[in-house]
Amino acid sequence: MSGKHYKGPEVSCCIKYFIFGFNIIFWLLGVAFLGIGLWAWSEKGVLSNISSITDMGGFDPVWLFIVVGGVMFILGFAGCIGALRENTFLLKFFSVFLGIIFFLELTAGVLAFVFKDWIKDQLNFFINNNIRAYRDDIDLQNLIDFTQEYWECCGAFGADDWNLNIYFNCTDSNASRERCGVPFSCCTKDPAEDVINTQCGYDVRAKVESEQQNFIYIKGCVPQFEKWLQDNLTVVAGIFIGVALLQIFGICLAQNLVSDIEAVRASCLFT
Repeated sequence: MSGKHYKGPEVSCCIKYFIFGFNIIFWLLGVAFLGIGLWAWSEKGVLSNISSITDMGGFDPVWLFIVVGGVMFILGFAGCIGALRENTFLLKFFSVFLGIIFFLELTAGVLAFVFKDWIKDQLNFFINNNIRAYRDDIDLQNLIDFTQEYWECCGAFGADDWNLNIYFNCTDSNASRERCGVPFSCCTKDPAEDVINTQCGYDVRAKVESEQQNFIYIKGCVPQFEKWLQDNLTVVAGIFIGVALLQIFGICLAQNLVSDIEAVRASCLFT
């Protein structure tokens, strides 16, 4: 009897536990995002009245947490359990799902580059639609205020876009105190002010444009976003390339693990 033993193929522990460790973090982040989203909906009474999801005219930022959290939860669960239990179905699902996301991101990037004018029009429509719904949802209101403060802009292409909102328009029938005004986030900031003046935009659009620029940002958020994108193109491109490489790396690791598992199972059948 020979003292030599046949050593068949083995599942790589390094790949297995690396995929498990990475995906359990990803899964926990997904749980956190979903938890924040559901908590926000609970605070707004959406969970007790599901039909109210479609009632708001503008974009509900909570959807970002729900959708992103849901995708992260599903991907993390499939990768984590698939690696730990050496389940080839879950690992293949993880790879295919990640591949579809990568393909959609790549397609969106190409289309955004080719149809830049169409994207600009859609962004303008999106912002104006949310200007109309500014007072309808506190999360949307905070998102618009943050955007206008961060990019030092007002409206989609200018302060007059706030005529679309029933509280800020300049029509004679508008009895609101905010008539012919803009939100405080449009106001230029005084470094000496410690407390935000939330009434700084009142009646400001009743002034001539040359005077308005002393009180509020004149430029719209669409051109300011374009300028920010051009100024930070290297950083934005680096982030997208980094995410793409991470996705490709995850797909390759999962496929390698699937190959190892199938090779081990095949060798067991013939021994």
